[in-house]
Amino acid sequence: MSRPATMRRLPEIAHVDVNCFYASAERAFNPALEGRPVIVLSNNDGCAVTRSPEAKRLGIGLGDPWFKLKPRAKEWGLVALSSNYELYGDISSRVMELLGRYSAWLEVYSLDEAFLGVKGDPDHLLLLGREMKAACRRNVGVPVCVGIAPTKTLAKLANKWAKNNPAFNGVCRWDSVPAEQRAALMSRLSVIEIWGVATRLTKRLNAIGIFTISDLARADPVAIRDKFSIVMMRTVLELQGTPCIPMEEERIGRDQLIFSRSFSTPITTAAGLRQVMSVYAQMASARLAKHTLQAKVLTAFAATSHFNPTEKSFPTTCVVLPAPTADPVLLTKAAHALLPHLHDGVKYVRAGIMVTDLRPTGNQKPLEIFENPHEERGIGTLLEDVTKRYGRGSIGLGHAGIRGGPDWTMKRDMLSPRYTTHWDELPLVKAA
Repeated sequence: MSRPATMRRLPEIAHVDVNCFYASAERAFNPALEGRPVIVLSNNDGCAVTRSPEAKRLGIGLGDPWFKLKPRAKEWGLVALSSNYELYGDISSRVMELLGRYSAWLEVYSLDEAFLGVKGDPDHLLLLGREMKAACRRNVGVPVCVGIAPTKTLAKLANKWAKNNPAFNGVCRWDSVPAEQRAALMSRLSVIEIWGVATRLTKRLNAIGIFTISDLARADPVAIRDKFSIVMMRTVLELQGTPCIPMEEERIGRDQLIFSRSFSTPITTAAGLRQVMSVYAQMASARLAKHTLQAKVLTAFAATSHFNPTEKSFPTTCVVLPAPTADPVLLTKAAHALLPHLHDGVKYVRAGIMVTDLRPTGNQKPLEIFENPHEERGIGTLLEDVTKRYGRGSIGLGHAGIRGGPDWTMKRDMLSPRYTTHWDELPLVKAA
């Protein structure tokens, strides 16, 4: 006999987040890093983008430049590592695949976090959260925290609480915590701690007397909509326990793709920038093909350093393509439209391309006279397949046909092995 509708439990949302993701991924294959202060550096080994708890206790801030930390690294026992994107991407895929076993309702929100739809009584949900936490540690080797609540916004808040309060042991179900404790937490935390509320919005909220999460949760949703936006209205309702932000099955339906990096060595020639534009355009082609998307607009840009007092050059160009495409040849030609806007001898330290107005492949069938032979032959898909199997730099068209990487490619002098994606860097286990 089924329970009355009023007694049926509504589904809740679990938010799972990997703790200090980059550092945890490194520790999964190098146990010697456990207990030591570890930082992972940004592109070109510039600044700290991930800090282990031990590094945070040393007072190392997010974004602290490596050249300032390096003189004291030995004294502190600090380990600095270059960003190992291949490793982090694979570890992320393993975590998400594992979490998918616990729910058919999974939204991969970012590289290190996901939302899951979950059902059950309070004890079952807490047990489920602990099982997911243990499975990620046991099967992938990374620590996670789990927050469970009726809404996404509260689930994120529950996860933050689980991470910062040892009493939860990494798992917190919002409604299982006594109401007075929840109220006390929300009255202590600034609104900037809420998912989606940044510094500028915090200042606007402060200006009308809303300083804490509790203040915002008590606000009139309609008044907040009128003063701010429908998005903020949904946040208020979510804090009040009403689900307003739906789960998304797939986050690929984005509006743009950007490929841009700072160079390890400045580029001063048009030939060098031509190669950069070729590589990025073909990376965009492969990514579009992977997600069965096509682009109608390509924007290419380059820039000198903002700290260079003598040279200032920030050229950009926008190309509207004849028809939506993922063809690497057409995208490369469009990216090369930037070249006439460059100045010879100027030190460019950054460049990139952005493709916009993305549409699903096949939505618009072009007239026969406008059909592209390269696209019909699936060149973009071929680039993606070869790159995925043999690595970046294994294939390229024209000026992007490089081997070993040019001297402008990203500097990663402290790169750990790519343990899970390269045969010659697989970890070895020696029997005693």
